[in-house]
Amino acid sequence: MDLRVVGLENPFFSALHQMLQDPHIPQDEEGPTRTYVRDAKAMASTPADIKEYPTKYVFEVDMPGIRSADIKVQVEDDKVLVISGERKREEDKEAKYVRMERRVGKFMRKFSLPENANVDAISAVCQDGVLAVTVEKLPPPEPKKPKTIEVKVV
Repeated sequence: MDLRVVGLENPFFSALHQMLQDPHIPQDEEGPTRTYVRDAKAMASTPADIKEYPTKYVFEVDMPGIRSADIKVQVEDDKVLVISGERKREEDKEAKYVRMERRVGKFMRKFSLPENANVDAISAVCQDGVLAVTVEKLPPPEPKKPKTIEVKVV
């Protein structure tokens, strides 16, 4: 079903629809588990840019108002980069909220790393509300030299 037809062009709905079509989704009798839907929502609400340079990949994720202590950058199975954390709301007992629009809660993104990613050379820097995770590339393999085989005369 094309979600644009019903006006659901939001990235969250697109990601959720894609995940619901996946036969590997953990399901109970009523559909996807709550944990799975929560994780799908967290992934869809965390946009990212990925840049490729000659010697590295850079993953940029907006993290306004999030302390670096609340951000986790991990590598799973030597091939999946996971950026996760939680945005918390500061409680102000004197104030009464008139409107609350800023997102709070957990966020997460997973990225499959290319074959030439060096998982031992990853760094992360958060500056001006943007997290930049740099993954260095492995050097290209040296081309194999042709092997010369001596031909014997019999």
